[in-house]
Amino acid sequence: MPLDDDQRRALAPVLNGFIPPGADGVLPGAGDLGVAADVDAALQRLPQVHAQLIESLEALDRLAARRGAPRFTALPAAEQAEALGELSCSPQAFPPMLMLFTFACYYKHPQVLAHYGLEARAPHPTGYSVAPTDFAFLEPVRRRGPIYRRP
Repeated sequence: MPLDDDQRRALAPVLNGFIPPGADGVLPGAGDLGVAADVDAALQRLPQVHAQLIESLEALDRLAARRGAPRFTALPAAEQAEALGELSCSPQAFPPMLMLFTFACYYKHPQVLAHYGLEARAPHPTGYSVAPTDFAFLEPVRRRGPIYRRP
């Protein structure tokens, strides 16, 4: 089951922790860019990891309740950071795979690709120009001939 809107908002500061906004303000952080939906969709293909993600988000809400807030997203930013730090040292910490999926989703985002001068498209069917291969380096092997026994 996909994350709800509040869970995606709760995931944003986590993703910003993995890929923070650029110091120059040009590129947003992963959470600010909105890749939580892509990360969620990708992790749904790994049900055990997705279940861990949901467990971590629920643990964040429990930590928020101990601080007097109804949910994690209702906490001020400073208290969110404290709760995230506390969660990272607990058995309910976010699964390490979350970081890998965050990087994958962030660096395929059209805004990030455009920033690096890349087109936001698959390499095929348009393809890329590839120089013809020069097989001259194989000539010594061809001159030597076969060196195996024929059956």
